[in-house]
Amino acid sequence: MTVSANMVEIALVVLLVVVVAEAIGLLWVFRALHDARAEAEQARLELTSMRQEVENKAAQRLVTTGREAVKTVWQTADLVRRKGLGAAMRNSIEVLADWAEVERPDLARMTVDGRIVIAFSDIENSTALNEKIGDHAWVRVLDRHDRLVRKRVEEFGGQVVKNQGDGFMLAFTRPAGAVNCCLAIQRSLASTTWKPGTTIKVRIGVHMGSSVRRGDDLFGRNVAMAARVAAQAEGTEILVSEPVRDKLAGTDGLLFSEPRQVEFKGFPGVHNVYSVSTA
Repeated sequence: MTVSANMVEIALVVLLVVVVAEAIGLLWVFRALHDARAEAEQARLELTSMRQEVENKAAQRLVTTGREAVKTVWQTADLVRRKGLGAAMRNSIEVLADWAEVERPDLARMTVDGRIVIAFSDIENSTALNEKIGDHAWVRVLDRHDRLVRKRVEEFGGQVVKNQGDGFMLAFTRPAGAVNCCLAIQRSLASTTWKPGTTIKVRIGVHMGSSVRRGDDLFGRNVAMAARVAAQAEGTEILVSEPVRDKLAGTDGLLFSEPRQVEFKGFPGVHNVYSVSTA
């Protein structure tokens, strides 16, 4: 009996140990499962947050771009109402040139030697085109045009100083970068498929000059000169001033036309401008 009692006690102890071990094992399994579920839930929340952030940024960009385009349309309409059609016909290049002279005298300091290359562009006959295709289609045209120009400017290391409706003011540190960027813009525009019956022709002018003092009106003069050069260009044409042409003469891949003598509003005498294309 004594032996049997001892065996029973031993068996009970072993059984108890087994039960305790299994209980500990089950607790560990439940803890591991709980941790795994928590990690999975955290990962799901992070993915949801990331997706929401991406969607919000995309929506914000679309809203911002659309708002700017619609704002331009309404500003033009309001300008016609208040000041008549003549005021509204004042092109984007002139508006941008006036803004830069007043608001950005510091642009000339973006290079070590104080020299800066300015390019202006706008869509030829944009008012008539807006009237032809309607405001909604015009907003879409402005959006595509805006994205295309900004992409090329970024590729060639330039800066979008300002855009106004269908017009852009761009700044570069070197004339080669400016001209090659403008050529790339024209190529991209030419290869873009627009709505049937819609033809987008952009004119561009490039000029370079220097300013050595903050507030010195020499920079304002060069801004105005770049705007005058652009105003002389035809749709799909890139015109450059004589300083730009002289700097790039002989550059491989660039062809300059014979000089075209023109007069610029506010500048005495006649001035040479050159049409530039790829070889």
